Amino acid sequence: MAEIIDGKELARKIRMELKEDVSQLNSKGIHPKLAVIMVGDDKASKVYVKNKSKACEEIGIEYEEFLLDENTKQEELLGLIDELNERADIHGILLQSPIPKHLDIYQAFNRIDYRKDVDGFNPLNVGKLVIGEDCFVSCTPFGVIKMLEEYGIEIEGKNAVVIGRSNIVGKPLVQCLLAKNATVTVCHSRTKNIGEITKNADILVAALGKPKFVKEDMVKDGAVVIDVGINRTDDGKLVGDVDFENISKKASFITPVPGGVGPMTIAMLMNNVVKAAKNK
Repeated sequence: MAEIIDGKELARKIRMELKEDVSQLNSKGIHPKLAVIMVGDDKASKVYVKNKSKACEEIGIEYEEFLLDENTKQEELLGLIDELNERADIHGILLQSPIPKHLDIYQAFNRIDYRKDVDGFNPLNVGKLVIGEDCFVSCTPFGVIKMLEEYGIEIEGKNAVVIGRSNIVGKPLVQCLLAKNATVTVCHSRTKNIGEITKNADILVAALGKPKFVKEDMVKDGAVVIDVGINRTDDGKLVGDVDFENISKKASFITPVPGGVGPMTIAMLMNNVVKAAKNK
């Protein structure tokens, strides 16, 4: 049976360490602060934003929320970002996605000052990640790497397979794994014979958003399986991209859903806000 990688417990530990950091910064007169922009009324986004504000409260990070109407124009969104860039009391800016279709999210990410880009989506931070410079790393990939390290899972020289090539998870995670000297293969919706490729993975990361897509016969014995997917089934249950029940009999380590990568994403966001305040 696989050892369960407990993202909830690890995230709790990280939050405790960050709480110490924040209190040290406070003693120097620095008060880390996160600004969150939410456009429209997406239900899932509301839940995520609430979780972020709770984490901030627990750690002692100040928090300000900006709720924009779903009919907000691009100029208004960019104008708000410009204001927040200018504000000295704000260290991190986060634009909660998705945003309404008529808005250009990439233009908005580009507008966030890279020194306040705690989500790691500004092209400058993305480029710095690729060439190995210090930068803000997108929170989910950052959380995945942290989990592997904390559980003493060797990355160097291992075959890592990432299913999914999103700008938020897949692509930055490939760069993070390369930086740790893994040999990385990316699979996506046009990949042929995915099951044959995943069978060679020492570390397999599923980030494609399809419930239980990865089956037992796609995973080799003793593989480390990281499930980034969060999908809601018709009966309202949360499941990952991996068939947890069957694969956990075969893998050496596995992340559960919920309670795996999710809590780590928020912990790494908090880490980035504290880092931004320190950099200042």
